[in-house]
Amino acid sequence: MSDAASGGATTELSRDMSLFDITFIGVGAMIGAGVFALTGFAAGIAGPALTIAFIINGFVALFTAVSYAELGAAFPEAGGGYLWVKEALRDPNGFYAGWMSWFAHAVACSLYAVTFGTFFTVLAVYAIPGLSNHFVLFGVLSQHWAEKIVAVLVVIAFAYINYRGAEETGKAGVVVTGLKLLILGAFIVFGVRATLTAPQWAGKFLSSPMFAPNGVFGIIGAMGFTYIAFEGYEIIVQSGEEVVDPGTNIPKAVFYSLAIVIPIYVLVAFVSIGGITVNQHIIDLAGVAGTPADWTTWQILGELGELGIIRAAGQFVPYGVPLLLFAGLAATVSALNATVYSSSRVSFAMGRDRVLPPVFDNVHPEKRTPHIAIAISAVIIVVMAIALPIESVAAAADIMFILLFVQVNWTLIRMRKTHPDLPRTYEVPYMPWPPLIGIVLQFLLTPFLVYELGLQAIGIGTSNEGLIALVTTIVWMGLGLVVYYGYSQAKEEEQLEEETPTVVVEQEPADREYQIVVPVANPETAEQLMHTAIDMARENDGEILALSVVTVPQQTPLDEGREFVDDERELLAQTMEIAEDADVPVSGTIKIGHQVSTAILNTIEQHDSDAVILGWRGRSRRRDFVLGSNVDDVVTGAKCDVLVERIDETVQDIERILVPTAGGPHAKLAAEVAQAISHTTHAHVDVAHVVEPDGSEADHADAEELVDTLVSTLADDVTVGTRVLEGNVVDEIVDASGEYDVTVIGSSREGLLQQLVFGAVPEAVGERAKGTVIMVKRHGTFRSWLSRWFTWK
Repeated sequence: MSDAASGGATTELSRDMSLFDITFIGVGAMIGAGVFALTGFAAGIAGPALTIAFIINGFVALFTAVSYAELGAAFPEAGGGYLWVKEALRDPNGFYAGWMSWFAHAVACSLYAVTFGTFFTVLAVYAIPGLSNHFVLFGVLSQHWAEKIVAVLVVIAFAYINYRGAEETGKAGVVVTGLKLLILGAFIVFGVRATLTAPQWAGKFLSSPMFAPNGVFGIIGAMGFTYIAFEGYEIIVQSGEEVVDPGTNIPKAVFYSLAIVIPIYVLVAFVSIGGITVNQHIIDLAGVAGTPADWTTWQILGELGELGIIRAAGQFVPYGVPLLLFAGLAATVSALNATVYSSSRVSFAMGRDRVLPPVFDNVHPEKRTPHIAIAISAVIIVVMAIALPIESVAAAADIMFILLFVQVNWTLIRMRKTHPDLPRTYEVPYMPWPPLIGIVLQFLLTPFLVYELGLQAIGIGTSNEGLIALVTTIVWMGLGLVVYYGYSQAKEEEQLEEETPTVVVEQEPADREYQIVVPVANPETAEQLMHTAIDMARENDGEILALSVVTVPQQTPLDEGREFVDDERELLAQTMEIAEDADVPVSGTIKIGHQVSTAILNTIEQHDSDAVILGWRGRSRRRDFVLGSNVDDVVTGAKCDVLVERIDETVQDIERILVPTAGGPHAKLAAEVAQAISHTTHAHVDVAHVVEPDGSEADHADAEELVDTLVSTLADDVTVGTRVLEGNVVDEIVDASGEYDVTVIGSSREGLLQQLVFGAVPEAVGERAKGTVIMVKRHGTFRSWLSRWFTWK
């Protein structure tokens, strides 16, 4: 995406999430609190047929997942179902898609908060001596209310985290998801062993009293109750505007995530029912009366509720209770952050579209987060967490998601007619049958979702949580009607009248064969970076791409970063003017992203740039960064040559340049940079090599041959000399640098082995040398080295 920016610069959004990243987002969203908290309840509804319920649920989810795959690839933007429905269907469908999506994510967050509270208090009972189940603190605070208080506090905490703009990074998300998969993998392995080694284990599935003791009502009721655990593909498309090659990667991520998750769910259900043994201890934990002969495994799991697989793990997994509690807490924490973020993003998008009051559209001027939308969503989440039982919370979220999915399936059918020219990189086959089947299956789930009503109809069950969920849904939908006809409809009409065309004027790159990217952020260093870039562009008959990055927190849609573009335009225009005055082709781009380094790397890959030059202020304050987080990431990740320049502002005229060399392609690049600068400044270039103290004549001869070889690569019009120094490499180069205005040094060979950015010698020189220092790294050298060894001739 791009729009006009003054000074001839374009404005673009940064795409930096890979197929692996978004697949793990989907897997992490599906293997969340749902599978930990709802498996026990669902076993009590379907009995041993829960395994079949999970298989059929995956089949049902697939018919909606294909719709999300096609539309997510065609519309890779934040907003997902809300934007598609609004685009294709007549109002109030678009409004209701957003209204339901907002509430669905908020209610799902309530489920995760309540689950967190339950797991936290159970872990406290497990860890604190003297604290027992059903405790009462200070004579007034029961375990039930302790769980609710913890749930409220964790919602407030994550609302504050989202307001501050902090985020769970992609790497952290992968670690959390990987941890959940490992623990569930251990649960499955030990559970399969416990199941298959138990005498007459098949009887737990076929003779208790039968495979599906509650019949069709039980199977479909369990399906509807756990359907929320299959909606991770909806989170995948919400990240569409940040995905690399979304047309290909979004459909793949949707299908890969389902292929990973469905077998895990089926195996978890199998081992939960087959691995657990009904004894008096487990009966007491469930808080029910009777003897082991009175209860089956699936009935006990149902009574244990959200603690079903936790207690099961306690029987057949070493340290199973704390292990599963830890995994459950990690799952709920991850899901809490994601759903606070997604619920506030939907309401924020509706405020931006004027279908909700403009207060929802407010972005904090410093934090750059939709703070009002976050606060209002947090209030709804807290109210639901306090007021409703966990079963009702789950059922209400499921109803909302099912209704939203019905709209999305119908939208796909409509868009094949209304938007025939969409860039459909993935198309659902056999249209319109898959989305129609999806709609029918969703409607079949909806009435049975309120499972207690169905079970009561056949004389089973007496609870009313399903009725509470249905009433909650009806109240929210009725409130939506009031909001739409009382406010949103009139505002949408006003917005249509006010919209006017926008003229887009862009300055395109000159399309030279060589391009160097110059990220600019600091006015004090931008000019010198541009002068070096100008020298390199002239030397290679190339062009310059000046880049400025506007960052917004993960909680804020990238497109909203346009609000802050004006802050960067003036500096970018001034930077471009330097190149224009030097008669070097230049274009400008303002990139909007969540992280500076990924935006820079995204720009390099998008434009297939040949080099990038970065400014460096000196040694990083943090030990885990060599040069600084953004510089480190770009140097190690850029698919082009990299120059990192530490500028000495006292250097006015460049008369002498030092090029230390130890040979290799990085030294060759350093010589090329020195030559480019010399051609503009007419500076004298010295190529130097350092030998060990007390080096032999042979060492000196080798050194002279090394520097002569590099000198021979320089143009004849460059004034060049050679030096052989003796002593410690870093100390000698640093001492010699005092005689020069600029030192250009290539990455050293040990950098690859030591996993450093440039290698120990260049980094030490860059930190200590006098004058301006330019550290350079040639792209592709490691790959070339590998190809010499492993490529077939």
